Amino acid sequence: MTRYILAIDQGTTSSRAMIFDDQGAVVATCQQEITQYFPEDGWVEHDGMEIIRTVIDTVAAALKKLPDGETIAAVGITNQRETTLIWDRKTGEPIHRAIVWQDRRTADLCRQLKQDGHEESIRDKTGLLLDPYFSASKIKWILDHVEGVRRRAEQGELAFGTLDSFILWHLTGGRVHATDVTNASRTLLFNIRDMAWDPELIRLFDIPEALLPEVHACDHHFGDVPAELFGQKMAITGIAGDQQAALIGQDCLEPGQIKATYGTGGFIMMNTGDQIISSQNRLLTTVAYQMGGQVAYALEGSFFSAGSAIQWLRDGLGIIDSAADCEALARSIDSTGGVYMVPAFTGLGAPHWTPEARGTLFGLTRATGKAEIVRAALESVAFQTADLLAAMAQDANISFDILKVDGGMVVNQWLLQFLADILQLEVIRPRVSETTAYGVALIAGLGAGLYDRVNKMSIFYRYHSVASVKVVAEDTVLQKNNWNNAVRSTCYYSDR
Repeated sequence: MTRYILAIDQGTTSSRAMIFDDQGAVVATCQQEITQYFPEDGWVEHDGMEIIRTVIDTVAAALKKLPDGETIAAVGITNQRETTLIWDRKTGEPIHRAIVWQDRRTADLCRQLKQDGHEESIRDKTGLLLDPYFSASKIKWILDHVEGVRRRAEQGELAFGTLDSFILWHLTGGRVHATDVTNASRTLLFNIRDMAWDPELIRLFDIPEALLPEVHACDHHFGDVPAELFGQKMAITGIAGDQQAALIGQDCLEPGQIKATYGTGGFIMMNTGDQIISSQNRLLTTVAYQMGGQVAYALEGSFFSAGSAIQWLRDGLGIIDSAADCEALARSIDSTGGVYMVPAFTGLGAPHWTPEARGTLFGLTRATGKAEIVRAALESVAFQTADLLAAMAQDANISFDILKVDGGMVVNQWLLQFLADILQLEVIRPRVSETTAYGVALIAGLGAGLYDRVNKMSIFYRYHSVASVKVVAEDTVLQKNNWNNAVRSTCYYSDR
């Protein structure tokens, strides 16, 4: 008898529901975009109730594609991490729009906490840096800027959560306020050594403990979706933040294995097993997963603009009609003609961590056209990846032979080849490119007992294509040097 797993993948630009069978094949997929709000420079918000509507609509549409009489054996939830929401416990309504992970409004608060000497202690406990990227400063901003919210939070009337918690709350009819260890580890409030909320950090950010959800392992039975919502009762047995889910979906279950996800941003993550490696290059140490009683950690580097740079070319500049246009334009020219894009629309992430930086274009001439700008945007993804991999290799004292890639951008074969050449690595794309959904489906299957141990999950992994190195390393030196100069100039400009 075939058993089916429903994966809910709530991302930065869309909500997706996917159904897999117990052999890892895709049975159904449905997706809806969500609205992006930019109320001020560097601010990014989402409508929480729109997100819930898109989740419910996509799940309902996917379930209609199930074979007659079949049911769901397990549900997994994966989500854009760090995005912060506070809602009313009685109504489930948010008291403010969700503040998205890209949002930089709390840069001054984070800067002040650094000046006050708190970053070293925070980093030791959480593995993270003091940056607006993470949830704690966003929670504090809402508490301090929305009238009456702090009083209501102290009285226990409100709940905080990253979007996994908010979705879980609504799918269980408000019965469950919980999260998993991967999402908790991205808040700046969770001690990854003790695997618990940290009282000192909660006091530092002045956050009422009553706001916080319970924290469980990724493969915990979090609760049940009642039958009245979708016509069948379904058990939610897996939750993980999107990048950790992608790590699992890419079968990076052993120390030293590494993956890169290219969605709205770029996220490079390496499994370090049970070792907590403190980065000397301003990378992040985070919880990779807790499954089957095992805890694994990871080194991670993130940059904020990958697919969002392509989205800007489409929606902001209007020089492409769709992301699919990029590959043909990149192939239509031999080079960018010296054009470099540093897509720091909402600051620079690792290893630079310059929240004040903004996007720049260098090397423009009268001969520059849309093909050069599009290609420069694609090339920036590879250059940012190279920066992170160099830092990661140094921190872990390891060299890499293979990079597994996933996300919406990896359908672009030109990009994969450029990545292979710049990185001097073999680049592998999996059979199922949406590995965030795939990974959390595997977690949910483990939580529901569809297989009995973690290492059995790897039997579902299959790769689709490989890009091998075609350009010798010496021929990439000038490009990398020009990229580094462009980044330095961008950072210099941001400090003025």
